[in-house]
Amino acid sequence: MLLERGVVVSYETVRRWALKFGPAYARRLRRKTPSRRDIWHLDEVVVTIAGQKHWLWRAVDQDGYVLDEVVQTRRNTAAAKRLLRRLLRKQGCPPRRMITDKLGSYAAAQRQVMPTVEHRSHKGLKGLSNRAENSHLPLRRREPVTQGFRSPRYLQRFVSVFSAVRNLFVPSHSGRSASATHLHRLNAMAEWKVAANVAA
Repeated sequence: MLLERGVVVSYETVRRWALKFGPAYARRLRRKTPSRRDIWHLDEVVVTIAGQKHWLWRAVDQDGYVLDEVVQTRRNTAAAKRLLRRLLRKQGCPPRRMITDKLGSYAAAQRQVMPTVEHRSHKGLKGLSNRAENSHLPLRRREPVTQGFRSPRYLQRFVSVFSAVRNLFVPSHSGRSASATHLHRLNAMAEWKVAANVAA
């Protein structure tokens, strides 16, 4: 789009624009109304940054909408509690059900933070939290393009913007016709223009 208008920029310029303007766009795009009927799917994935293992903890709802992500150095109960507390603060209400893998930290954190919420756990990709595990795939595809992440802070900034934009443009997993998907994309583009202050 820039080239069509005679504007030549480097990849580094685009990266700096993303760092500068991305968080503001992401804040404007986060508009999902929380519901007590929601089901939270939680999962964590390892990301290596400068030779050190870090864990990206992620929560998505039943429609595949990314609710929150947090980069942490540990994979323990304290880290799981931090994710759950962030989710409750941002969502404003607990879910109907929480689905995780067999990691014991989730069960311990759930008992302390949300004891009344139903918790189901499973083992394996074909289990209940397939939605959370699948939500890691777009990030995995982006990793080679970004040539790795330089710091936990950079990864946190990247995923918050990346997920907000992806939430906007990717339709929910519920059954949709081709016309409904097309309408969703048109509405998403209109919302993007408002968030980015782009003239129609």
